[in-house]
Amino acid sequence: MRIVERKERTQLLVGQLLDIWESSVRATHLFLSESEIEKIKEYVPQAIREIPHLVAAEDDGGVPAAFMGIAGRKLEMLFISGEKRGRGYGKALLGYGMEVYGVNELAVNEQNPQAIGFYGHMGFQVYKRTDCDEQGNPYPLLYMKLEG
Repeated sequence: MRIVERKERTQLLVGQLLDIWESSVRATHLFLSESEIEKIKEYVPQAIREIPHLVAAEDDGGVPAAFMGIAGRKLEMLFISGEKRGRGYGKALLGYGMEVYGVNELAVNEQNPQAIGFYGHMGFQVYKRTDCDEQGNPYPLLYMKLEG
């Protein structure tokens, strides 16, 4: 595994990361319907292109297997390909973000218990809850900060 910061957001890279996003969401966001996934998917390429810091974890073949986006000290997105889950990609990426960018805050869907557990294991604690996501959809968010 290799951690790579991506300054250039080529069409190929955006397509690869969109595939990772979809694979990850289908594996973890079981509360979303097919139509909701397709609707959200329309906005993901723009988010990938616009996030200030885009970091990918590549497999041994140099192909992205996971990615995260960071703005300031906040983790805005972290997605691991469904086939690569449980292999340390998330831990490596988040650890990199914490060390290099001082990531100390994030928001996670309350209906994604695996992610909540992962972030808790990495030292984050819930400090706030909302009934809706940032787009106003009825998906509660948990806001987490790094302990200490």
